[in-house]
Amino acid sequence: MAPTQYLKKIRPIQLIAVIFFTVSGGPYGLEPLLDYAGQHGALLVLLITPVLWDVPAIFTVLELNSMMPITGGYYKWVKYALGTRWGFYEGWWTWLYTFVDLAIYPVLFVEYASFFFPDLQAYKIPVCLVIIWASAGLNILGIVPVGRVSLFLGAAVLTPFIILFGLAFYHHSGGLFIPSPSLKHVAFPSLGMALYTVMWNCLGWDNTTIYAEEVEKPVRSYLISTLVAFGLVLVIYFLVIWIAQLWGISATVLTEKGFPALGEMIGGHWLGALLALGGMASTLGIYAAVLLSVSRVPQVMSEDSLLPARLNKLHSRFQTPYISIIICSVIVSLMILWTFADLLIIDVTVYGAGLSLEYISLIKMRRTHPDMPRPFKIPFGIKGLCLLLILPASVYFIALGGAFSSSQETIKPALFALTALASAELAWRILVFSSRKRKMVY
Repeated sequence: MAPTQYLKKIRPIQLIAVIFFTVSGGPYGLEPLLDYAGQHGALLVLLITPVLWDVPAIFTVLELNSMMPITGGYYKWVKYALGTRWGFYEGWWTWLYTFVDLAIYPVLFVEYASFFFPDLQAYKIPVCLVIIWASAGLNILGIVPVGRVSLFLGAAVLTPFIILFGLAFYHHSGGLFIPSPSLKHVAFPSLGMALYTVMWNCLGWDNTTIYAEEVEKPVRSYLISTLVAFGLVLVIYFLVIWIAQLWGISATVLTEKGFPALGEMIGGHWLGALLALGGMASTLGIYAAVLLSVSRVPQVMSEDSLLPARLNKLHSRFQTPYISIIICSVIVSLMILWTFADLLIIDVTVYGAGLSLEYISLIKMRRTHPDMPRPFKIPFGIKGLCLLLILPASVYFIALGGAFSSSQETIKPALFALTALASAELAWRILVFSSRKRKMVY
């Protein structure tokens, strides 16, 4: 099958916005960190986790994408390096975790919108469904509209926080102190949930490569856009948690009422309202950006006969995988009743397993294709890469261990996540059996 000729391609400035929303969308969802890690552990976890969890992932994505900047991204890398079976695992796990991830954002939208309409919780399901299907329509129109909307929503997210930061430092009368970093009094289950919170707010760097052929000058664009987005995410996260500590907001209040409560404390009701609007814009932007990436996964898998061919059907006018987008939206519509904490554990656990296959693919490609052009190359040999990749693996297993050592409520989603991972083998067996049966018929 000839490669798809996309009508329009996204520009680097739009790609920064799409990456920002795919990975972060602002610090919304970071509110429980103070409660989990405490005053002395919050900033420590917030700074160390992205270095251990994100930096290896970003470098891996940049090197593999510079070698193979094609539609299908991480799925194609794993399939090329490790074979069809592991490529199927990668695509299957990504599909599963993104369904879970997408289900979070319409629910968060309702929570922030409740700042203005307290009775909106009673209409949560209809509002969530409107968001899901409006985003489906936007994605069917193509990547360029998503990029433009992401730029607009990015401004809507960042502006309230810029105002918050300015007012916080202007009105703060005490000294600018940073609590001494320590995890001494943080229980292991709480540490696990703190790690999950930060990991969830910093995952998805590989998702943005799935539509590489729809990006202008993809190698250079991804390098610049990813580094800019990472710096932006880290600075915003640090400042908002630090300001919450400087102003002494209760960790419980921040968890229950979110950043609008911090805005009300610093600037009054109007700033709280701005931050609530920013939260609504954030959830909309993240949903549209993540749906953009996940809808391309079944498209490329169906091209390889690993999923039904109908999933590869493109819209006659917009050349987008509209069947895939519709199926994704149907499944997410069925998952919006799950709790935030459960979805967070399932999301990060399944995502981490898929990410591990990308790390293995990186090392395998270094061994089997050492001379393959790499416009971006991590400046380590194979041994150095193995040591580097121990870092995210350690964070992953500490977080998972914390979930299992916590209450019964956190064990359930962790077990569900492991079951979801195991389902890839079942789906593969069914696929192999069906292929053999078709050959016998013919």
